[in-house]
Amino acid sequence: MVLNYIFVAFFLVSLIVALIRLIFWGDVSVFDTMVQATFSQSKTAFEISLALTSVLALWLGLMKIAERSGLIARLAHLSSPVLSRLFPSVPKDHPALGNVFMNISANLLGLDNAATPLGIRSMESLQSINEQKDRASDAMIMFLSINASGLTIIPSSIMAYRLQAGAANPADIFVPILIATFASTLVAILAVGMRQRINFVQKPLLLFLLSAFLFIGGAIYAARVLPPDLFSRISTTMASIILFGTMCGLIVSGLRARINVYDAFIEGAKEGFGTAVTIIPYLLAMLVGIGVFRASGAMDLITDGMRQLVGFFGGDLQFVEGIPTMLMKPLSGSGARGLMVDAMQTHGADSFVGRLCCIVQGTSDTTFYIVALYYGAVKIRDTRYTVSYSLLADLAGVLTAIAVTYLFFG
Repeated sequence: MVLNYIFVAFFLVSLIVALIRLIFWGDVSVFDTMVQATFSQSKTAFEISLALTSVLALWLGLMKIAERSGLIARLAHLSSPVLSRLFPSVPKDHPALGNVFMNISANLLGLDNAATPLGIRSMESLQSINEQKDRASDAMIMFLSINASGLTIIPSSIMAYRLQAGAANPADIFVPILIATFASTLVAILAVGMRQRINFVQKPLLLFLLSAFLFIGGAIYAARVLPPDLFSRISTTMASIILFGTMCGLIVSGLRARINVYDAFIEGAKEGFGTAVTIIPYLLAMLVGIGVFRASGAMDLITDGMRQLVGFFGGDLQFVEGIPTMLMKPLSGSGARGLMVDAMQTHGADSFVGRLCCIVQGTSDTTFYIVALYYGAVKIRDTRYTVSYSLLADLAGVLTAIAVTYLFFG
């Protein structure tokens, strides 16, 4: 229902803004631009789904090996002390917990290509125990909110963009991103958990949160102690090693279980093709709506309005140039990435705005894309409060990103 309102709002608001631009500003090209946006975004939706097909086929093939070998069940058992409390509606030791564990692990390491198919597999597992097949369960909402919060330990892609833009120290945004994305994820877990009446005063959850704080602190310390170039190389290399090691580990688990690894992989890969086809309409609807909203100039009006509001109250205007990236991030990953690159090219990679946009880019994920993709894969129509709570986590991440940018680079 929420996505229905959002989808309609994109078009109606765009229509109103376009009519204002045509009647009062004489912009005769605005409607043509909007129409072109519908075609280009439709093409983009198909291209994204096509690109995902190969990745889905690969990882769902590997996951089928893990499923048949019993590895998923073992991971579910190992992670159940924490995950069973964050997802109380999921039966203890259910394979869904193992899939969720692997998806979260992939996100932590910034392994986007692995995280997406693992996330879809997690949603399929959660859907198998969902009593209302067209309505999001509590477990799905918690899982989507954590994913949308975008917790990532190694933002290797952002460091690569900064390197290409000529940053003196591409890894100098590592610690600020770590702090901001951790705040976003923490808000997502706590907010959704309180809505679902999860008791956080439990030993496993308290130990988990304490361990998370200690790990974040350790990562920050390592970033401070190690030379920046060395830290960047180590983090990127470790991500690649872990990714390939995971692939090999899944295959070895199949060999140890004495299953036909090749046949299991083929079976899972076939499922990947079916999933990719399923998500095309959902992605197309959301991306077209976002494209029209941008083409109408509605996004620019919001940005200009916020700039004037901040200036009216005498606030510091340094961060205002980063507002387009902040607003775009929940809507479009590629759009936010383009705005980030543009900010570095316009203001400099080591400017306040350039660094702020990089930190915002690494703070959270593309909420609407994730909601459309993951819920579309299991044909969920009623997303309940997923979007609102995910956007709350995004807001927490953005505010923290602004604060740490001033703290580190202001």
